[in-house]
Amino acid sequence: MSSSSTLTPTSMDSLSVWDDMDRAMGQMFIMGFDGTEVTPQIQSLIEKHHLGTILLTAKNLKSAEQTAKLVLDLQIIAHKAGHPVPLAIGLDQENGGVNSLFDESYIRQFPSAMGVAATGSTEMAYEIAKATGRELNAVGINWIMGPGLDVLTNVKNQPLGVRSMGDDPEEVSRFGVAFMKGYKDAGLATCGKHFPSYGNLEFLGSSLDVPIITDSLEQLSLSALVPFRDAISHGVDGMMVGGCAMSSAGVNVMHACLSDQVVDSLLRDDLGFDGVVMSECLEMEALSQNIGVGGGTIMAVNAGCDLVLCCRLFSVQEEAIKYLKLGYQDGAITADRIRQSLKRMLRLKATCTSWEKALNPAGISSLSKLQPEHMALSAEAYNASITVVRDKDRLLPLTNVLDPDEEVLLLTPLVKPLPASALSKGATRGSVMSPGSSTPWGKSVSLMSGENVFRELGRSIARKRQGRVLHTSYTAHGIRPSHENLINRASAIIVVTADANRNLYQSGFTKHAAMICKSQSLRGGEHHEKPMLVVSVSSPYDFALDTSISTYLCTYDFTETALQTLVEVLFGDLSPTGALPGSISHSRKTHHAKQHWLAESFDEDRDAKALDDLLQVIEQEGPVNQRSELFGCSSKTFLLHNPGIEESHYVVRNSSTRSLLGFCCTYFFTSTATAVIGAILVDPDRRKLSIGHSLHNRAIRNLLQRGGIKRFQLGSRLPGVFLGIPTNKTMERKRLRRWFASMGWNTALSRPVCSMILRDLSRWTAPEKIVRSMQHAEVEFELVHGRQHADSILEHVKTSSRQGVMETYQLALADQTSCGVIRAKKPKDGTLVGTVVLCSPGASWAEAIPPLKDTNEITWAISSPVISPSVGEYSTMLQGLILLGIRQVKKQQADAVLLDCVDGDGHFDSLSAIGFSVLHSFEEVSCDAESMSVPG
Repeated sequence: MSSSSTLTPTSMDSLSVWDDMDRAMGQMFIMGFDGTEVTPQIQSLIEKHHLGTILLTAKNLKSAEQTAKLVLDLQIIAHKAGHPVPLAIGLDQENGGVNSLFDESYIRQFPSAMGVAATGSTEMAYEIAKATGRELNAVGINWIMGPGLDVLTNVKNQPLGVRSMGDDPEEVSRFGVAFMKGYKDAGLATCGKHFPSYGNLEFLGSSLDVPIITDSLEQLSLSALVPFRDAISHGVDGMMVGGCAMSSAGVNVMHACLSDQVVDSLLRDDLGFDGVVMSECLEMEALSQNIGVGGGTIMAVNAGCDLVLCCRLFSVQEEAIKYLKLGYQDGAITADRIRQSLKRMLRLKATCTSWEKALNPAGISSLSKLQPEHMALSAEAYNASITVVRDKDRLLPLTNVLDPDEEVLLLTPLVKPLPASALSKGATRGSVMSPGSSTPWGKSVSLMSGENVFRELGRSIARKRQGRVLHTSYTAHGIRPSHENLINRASAIIVVTADANRNLYQSGFTKHAAMICKSQSLRGGEHHEKPMLVVSVSSPYDFALDTSISTYLCTYDFTETALQTLVEVLFGDLSPTGALPGSISHSRKTHHAKQHWLAESFDEDRDAKALDDLLQVIEQEGPVNQRSELFGCSSKTFLLHNPGIEESHYVVRNSSTRSLLGFCCTYFFTSTATAVIGAILVDPDRRKLSIGHSLHNRAIRNLLQRGGIKRFQLGSRLPGVFLGIPTNKTMERKRLRRWFASMGWNTALSRPVCSMILRDLSRWTAPEKIVRSMQHAEVEFELVHGRQHADSILEHVKTSSRQGVMETYQLALADQTSCGVIRAKKPKDGTLVGTVVLCSPGASWAEAIPPLKDTNEITWAISSPVISPSVGEYSTMLQGLILLGIRQVKKQQADAVLLDCVDGDGHFDSLSAIGFSVLHSFEEVSCDAESMSVPG
């Protein structure tokens, strides 16, 4: 079938059909579907909604022949429906472990992107891309979702792994351009991805959490954006913009593909890209839940995206189309904006398709002719990519260390088969082998599904060793007795790992196995270390820098082709020439930049509920048997609403979900001119993203702008949550001290403080020794309530310069039904020499003392002892005030007494003697206002 209609870049101007805005808007979507044949849903999208681009995945494709038929069927539907131009049919075909189309007869397997980079040859990259492109073109595919241009600036814990060409921006750029040229010369349109880079993402855990790019725009420009900039200058046709968040100086967006700051400003204006921009899939859970598909569609188009991706669900696809039309009807999206995207899409199609080409694909006969050349190229590429990183003990080839009658043990992890694997195409039948059991490869044995991935590797080694091979799997359960027995039995060990940095059990297993091999028996009276080599079949970063593994090889993927080539290297049939790409062969420290989050002022109506949720999450992260400092806290704890205390609080928030990622509370106590940071709290899943850094800097900056401050302090007795840096956990204390020191605090000048508690009051009796000493004290003690005693008490309290003490007494005297003050006077002249506050759980300000809110026991607080400097026996006076306080509390049928803030330098022993024990310990840090500066 053929047609005389052809597509040119000027088709939009020459065909009035594009005056139909519904038809024009259909060109602004790229959609997928489930099934290996045309479904009613995809047919409806093409016929009714004028869908212009389709993305196929592995779920749609069974073979080259079936793919060619499916693509042709789709194009015929579009042609019959009156589409002025053919469909763009897109596909991911990255090679390595990411191939959507697999056919062992007609589609050749090539190394992963990093495997190709390991060959060191951009000419090889060009030829591989051209070969891949010619195969796809033959079955009717006209747009490849590639090349991947991500620079792996954070080499660990990045799922992108070998899909990236490495960590060197210039090298990634060179290979990316080579791939792009190969695809283009094969007749395909290209699409760079994943802008602005998936090479250094912070992952926060939940599927609703969006991965975050935390590099600044300046850092991105110097590294991650280099390959994208070069691809643009060499004519890349399209660009996929990711759905990740960005948070750094100069940019703060939740979803890059929905932000005009990323698409229009950065990609188009700064980098000069005028091709087709495609969004991330709007069905992505984090995006659909945070924004919604309808709103996301409008946001993506207004941000500058020309194609909106909806991968699979028909209901979602219809919703996206509906909202684009509503946006146009309501004026949220203009006709000019739609025509702009239409023009770009038509220009892309003009480079890769026409009706004559779309309706007459080259087909299987063309693929047959290509296979001899492509098979040779595949073998050449794998031969040049396998890398021996280290062989310090010269174990390679294994014939150097193995006698013909000796056995070799192959230890492999349980992993899912790669899509580009024949083993993933068929189910294994027969018995199941349990992990830890061994398989003599001279026999026919069926394996568990995860083991299937490495079955052919074992068989290939067995052929080299005349069956003298043992093969068993390992799991997160580590080295089992069966593993130890096999290690002891074998004469050489091969351990296979696959992304051990993300599957840490593999790293632990490998190191344990290495330790066993190094402690092997004596041979001829000399210590003999059993030969062991490690093969990474995915990311080369598993042990690239760990020299304790003396022999280490990398294959960059675990397809059958890669593993067969590995066997040839292991037994000397092939001399490996691959080299680690980029700079990973050298030890280097990855720089983690400080990001700048928007720290907003706390809004009680807006943020109180979210703060309660954040407090609960942080409290629950601690050990079950250890009470958190946040036990009993709520948002009300931090909101004092006291006329003598100026308070300003700040939050870093997710404006979409209204959840808080971080919170900081600050107070200025006018009585002592002390500025206090009472707490900095960050969601445990969002730590190390500089949220605390941003909150701290906003707090200090605003306090300094206030003026009139004499002293800054970390920790507050009012509210009494964190009296300073927590010291209950040694490692956490050291980490926090270093962090605050980096923020400008002199943590060396700290003083210990703590809270203490006396429980089981019903059985408590006053120590006789303390009672006797009080009987000889020349003071009188009394409990008073109410403001009528304020003048003398507050005059006495002025002798204390401690933050929050004056305010605590004012609160206690104002609440005479729930609070009281115990005072000690000289009998002769009535001079006050000591005071302490009693506070019941029903007091108006009890929220500020969280332990009082414990519902499991009735707890009163004894707070803020102030003892005159003229008193000689300070400890004795303190014990007397506390003792009388306990007696008063015991009369109220309380279960426990809390000392909310105790100086730890000398008073601990005198209070322990009464029966108190430490509840929480802290280090209070303070400094003069002159030494505090505005953070940079």
